[in-house]
Order: sequence, then C-alpha cells, then structure tokens
Amino acid sequence: MTIGRTKIALKRRNLGSGSKVIILAARLILGGVFVFASIDKILNPTAFAEAVYNYQILPDSLINLTAIVLPWMELVLGSLLIIGIWMPGAVLVSNLLLLTLIGVLVYNTSRGLDIHCGCFSTEPSENSLSIWTIARDALFLVPAVYLLFANRIPEPAFGQNNTRNEPNQL
Repeated sequence: MTIGRTKIALKRRNLGSGSKVIILAARLILGGVFVFASIDKILNPTAFAEAVYNYQILPDSLINLTAIVLPWMELVLGSLLIIGIWMPGAVLVSNLLLLTLIGVLVYNTSRGLDIHCGCFSTEPSENSLSIWTIARDALFLVPAVYLLFANRIPEPAFGQNNTRNEPNQL
C-alpha cells in the first residue's frame, strides 16, 4: 500500500518540472491569442459593432455594449494569463468565452450566414465565416482545456509520503 502512494508522489514530482513548462507555454499562447484578438477591436469599436450586429443574435440594445466590453475582456483575460495571476478565474472564464464564441460561430455557419468573423480583425474583407474559422478557434481550446485540468492531478493525502503540503498552483 505504501509503495503505491510513493509511486504517486514520485509521479507527481516528475510531472512537476515538465508540466510547469507546458503550463507556461499554454498560458503564453492562449494569453497572446486573447491580447492579439482584442487590439483591432479596441482600436475600431464601430467596425467591431458592425461585425457583432451581423451575427444577428443579440438585441440591438446589447450590440454596442458587447462591442465595447468584449475586446477589453479579452485584453484583461490575455494579460492575466500572460502575467500568471488570478489563474483559476482567468482560465475558467477563458474556457467559457471560447466555448461561447465557438458556439456562436457554429450556429451562424449552420444558418448559412455569409458574414465576417470579426475574431482577429474588423476588416470585412478578412476571415469570412467558414468551417476553417471554427476549426481554428477550436484549436485554441487545446491550451485552454489543458490549463483547466492541469491542476487536477491528484496529490497524495496530507502526510502520506508527501513532501509538498502546499496546494498545487498553476
């Protein structure tokens, strides 16, 4: 019985160093994507409001609010991920935001709307909505989901061959 617990503790220690590098890479990639996606939207809120309007999902009263708040939310989330603070909340909100945005893309693709994505650029000539847009955005879920579950590796019970008694941090 003690041998099994020792193996878990050893596995945990071995995962620690490599896992930290993967977590850092995932944070930087996902954070960079969010920061990059926010820049053009922040600089061109009117054009982004048009892109939001074209999705035909929100009532007119929420379009401008969404066009103002969403890019700043992306910038803040990306910055938190890059800096590495408030990670549990930033990771959870990032996953929820990505799932929502992918859901909106799938919904409008299934409706056959020929609209501009508005994901990284507010230029109408860029990124027409397609299955490739959905696939690209779904790829962003890889680091996001990894970060969500990276902290879920079971730690041995307190005092059972465990030299680390502090909580696991992202």
